[in-house]
Amino acid sequence: MSEGGAPQRSPAAEARATVGPRMGMATMPVERSKDFRNSTFRLISWLRPERVRMTLVLIFAVFSVLMSVVGPKILGNATTTIVRGVMSPSGIDYASLHRTLLIVAALYLGSATLAYSQGFLLAGVVHRTMRRMRSAVEDKINTLPLGYIDRTPRGDLLSRVTNDIDNIAQSLAQTLSMLFISLLTVVGVFIMMLTISPLLTLVAVATVPVTLFTIRFIASRSKKRFIAQWAHTGSLNALVEETFAGHSLVKVFGQQQATEDTFRGLNEKLFDASFGAQFISGIIMPAMMLVSNLNYVAIAVIGGLRVASGNLSIGDIQAFIQYSRQFTQPINQLASMANMLQSGVASAERVFELLDIDEQRPDPVDPAKVPEPKGKVAFEHVSFSYRTDKPLITDLSLVAEPGHSIAIVGPTGAGKTTLVNLLMRFYELDAGAITLDGVDIATMRRDDLRSNMGMVLQDTWLFGGTIRDNIAYGNLNATDEQIIEAAKATYVDRFVRSLPDGYDTVLDDEASNLSAGEKQLLTIARAFLAEPTILILDEATSSVDTRTEVLIQRAMAALRSNRTSFVIAHRLSTIRDADTILVMEHGHIVEQGNHEQLLATRGAYYTLYNAQFVAAAVELDGQAS
Repeated sequence: MSEGGAPQRSPAAEARATVGPRMGMATMPVERSKDFRNSTFRLISWLRPERVRMTLVLIFAVFSVLMSVVGPKILGNATTTIVRGVMSPSGIDYASLHRTLLIVAALYLGSATLAYSQGFLLAGVVHRTMRRMRSAVEDKINTLPLGYIDRTPRGDLLSRVTNDIDNIAQSLAQTLSMLFISLLTVVGVFIMMLTISPLLTLVAVATVPVTLFTIRFIASRSKKRFIAQWAHTGSLNALVEETFAGHSLVKVFGQQQATEDTFRGLNEKLFDASFGAQFISGIIMPAMMLVSNLNYVAIAVIGGLRVASGNLSIGDIQAFIQYSRQFTQPINQLASMANMLQSGVASAERVFELLDIDEQRPDPVDPAKVPEPKGKVAFEHVSFSYRTDKPLITDLSLVAEPGHSIAIVGPTGAGKTTLVNLLMRFYELDAGAITLDGVDIATMRRDDLRSNMGMVLQDTWLFGGTIRDNIAYGNLNATDEQIIEAAKATYVDRFVRSLPDGYDTVLDDEASNLSAGEKQLLTIARAFLAEPTILILDEATSSVDTRTEVLIQRAMAALRSNRTSFVIAHRLSTIRDADTILVMEHGHIVEQGNHEQLLATRGAYYTLYNAQFVAAAVELDGQAS
């Protein structure tokens, strides 16, 4: 926001300022997560609408693990049958062996089928949950105060909406399935090991505390680095997005080196955080493998002695060795999940921070309406400030009669744009009231209020689509005839007809195939098509040439007929025919009247007018002396 003294910093400046203890605009500490435990439970709570499918996932996982766990025990019986047959005069009982192997094959096939079904269901659960989360974030953004959007780097906000939610989806998809299988496998294998040998089970379990301690020790040190990694990703996105948007200006002012230095600094911080997170979390698997191999050696030695003493069969020790591997493998999987879970929860915290931001004041339950708006607008003792310690507008009153044109002029920071933002309820008043045809706009729904208004800004906004679509954005129910009529009224039709595809010409996101003046004409045509009761023009002709400006002024004169209009202007030549001109300074109306009246008083307007049209340099030199 360029007027009214709104506290604003560029995305790049914000990114540079938040690399340290701050991340984006939401003061998220880099050192540690705010509440890892509660954030995890909150993330899981998003799965509640999928509890039926999650129950099926759990059932499939239980039976899949049960089949895979029973398999080694039965396969051990097959080994015992072969060993006994080799040592027996009667030979191997092939019929029994075949039955055993068929049972094992059926168990493993059933386990794989259930595991596939479980994975299929879980993928749907996760991505439906992420779809709801994205929708919630989109709804949240639509209810956020404009002040938050103004202060937040767009790259960081986009990173939360896209990168962080994608990372949550990936983390849940890989950890939930593995979590179910791993926990169930540990329990099932533990029971099976007990049935074979309590002594060997004790040896296998003895390594669990060492494993858990190692996981916790390493994971606690990787967590803060994952948080920093995603924070620096958001800051870097903010810088890149801003630099690309203003690429030509960066070159014109020779700031390539400064921008590259800033980028390198942020990129280096991201590298350090990412390298540290991946390296530390990567230590987990080698550490787990070491513990697992030591455990394997102990079981092999003790188990061999038990077989030699006749206390265990060869099939049982074979099954137990398989179980010992199965017992440590899920723990290793849990360890490998730790870094991914840390990363996912860190991203979830960033998304939850966005969802927890205070929303704009809700619309009234029983809203007031203006059945047939005429366009009378009254500011009654209005006070407003962006910061409580720095008042901007204090006790301002004015009345705009229906069909009148109100021009607002004054130096930068006087509060001109703030005035119309208050009228649009982009910000809420600190005191006083604004009424539309006698109805306090604070008692109306924002959509009802804004449906009576059309707005053309100095910064053009066009979306990827055809010229026809961009004009029709002002009234989605408009016919082609109405669209063309609006285009003709704003002198858009003449340049559109010269394009190969006419109104079906496709614009990219930046509308780079149009000039700045043509872009502005399109936004004005869009406002024409909306046929608003109140028209707001914020430096709407600043990007067009003098000849086009004259044409637009004529068209706007017709548009303003029977409509209340507020025109913010720095070029005073554009507002000479306004019914009332308000001169603002420091949030106050210091003068008001029409063009001739204000010139005759030789006050603030007279000074502004002369500064533009009558020897500005001489005038300024005289003031300086």
